[in-house]
Amino acid sequence: MLTKADDYPIHQTPEPVAYAGTDRNFYDRYFFNGYEKEGERFFAAALGVYPHLNVMDAAFSFIVDGQQHNLFASRILHMERLDTTVGPLSVEVVTPLEVLTVRIDDPERDIHAELTFEARFPAIEEPRFLRRIGSMTMMDYTRLTQNGRWHGYIELAGTRHEVSTEQWWGTRDRSWGIRSVGMRDPQPNPYNTGPQFFWLWSPLNFDDRATFYHLNADADGAPWNTAGRIVDADGTLSPTAVRSHLDFATGSRHAKSATLELGETRISLTPRQTFYMKGIGYGHPAWSHGLYHGELETGFETYALADMSPADPTHFHIQAICEATLTDPDGRQHRGKGILEQLAIGPYAPYGFREVMDLAP
Repeated sequence: MLTKADDYPIHQTPEPVAYAGTDRNFYDRYFFNGYEKEGERFFAAALGVYPHLNVMDAAFSFIVDGQQHNLFASRILHMERLDTTVGPLSVEVVTPLEVLTVRIDDPERDIHAELTFEARFPAIEEPRFLRRIGSMTMMDYTRLTQNGRWHGYIELAGTRHEVSTEQWWGTRDRSWGIRSVGMRDPQPNPYNTGPQFFWLWSPLNFDDRATFYHLNADADGAPWNTAGRIVDADGTLSPTAVRSHLDFATGSRHAKSATLELGETRISLTPRQTFYMKGIGYGHPAWSHGLYHGELETGFETYALADMSPADPTHFHIQAICEATLTDPDGRQHRGKGILEQLAIGPYAPYGFREVMDLAP
């Protein structure tokens, strides 16, 4: 089947773009977040394409006044991957790798937005993520990450929130490849001894630079994918050796503080708010990525953040919105802001986790 994408020089196989190899778990995804440099408002958005499942879904979350408001949408893809609109949500690539716009228009829930991301620094290509369970490929994907600024507005329940480039920073990513989507495999691989996944991802904004850090590690703490980058104002990229240390809040798998070491640069992170990733579908029991909901379906939820239990396994995956203090090798300090995404499932020896869902003492 030929689609609009076939008129662009983007083919990766000898087949039309509608056919993405042979793995049913192939996906192609946008993620965005934005936060006030001084303030507590935060938003996140995502849009995912699942060619083999013939599904596209999207979500938008907005944190204001102690509540996280979450809008979900899913539709049949109809094999047309360039129509990036799912009901009330859409993503437009204005200038590739520089400017993108997210739009929301849902009169039923009285939520509307037009938010434009402008790059502050070049996009970073993270090392390819490849993880196998025996002979089965669990993950094989690439992600780019980019820090930027936002302008536009969010309107919720009749109240308009202005978003200006002077006051709002954020991050976007694009990832594509293979990871579990849709319904679970009814026949697990016999080499799969149980759920275990340890993940940190921390893009940070400072006035004159951006930093990036991520870690995937096995149960013993051995990294199987990790990287750190510092991007200066002129776009100079510095790869660095990386380490991290987290102190966990009692009764949770969420960090109460963290330290990142990027070469001789040290960054201290202090979480101030929590964004629950299930608000854009990650681990959500009904709106998990790639699930089939019919021709078009939407949903809406609101969480009172003070009532969210960190012991709930569906709350393990978060982005902590952090104040950041960067100390240069020469001792100079720089203040910034960003996120520390965390997902710790199963055993992880460095922090004393032994069972699938035990919590920090």
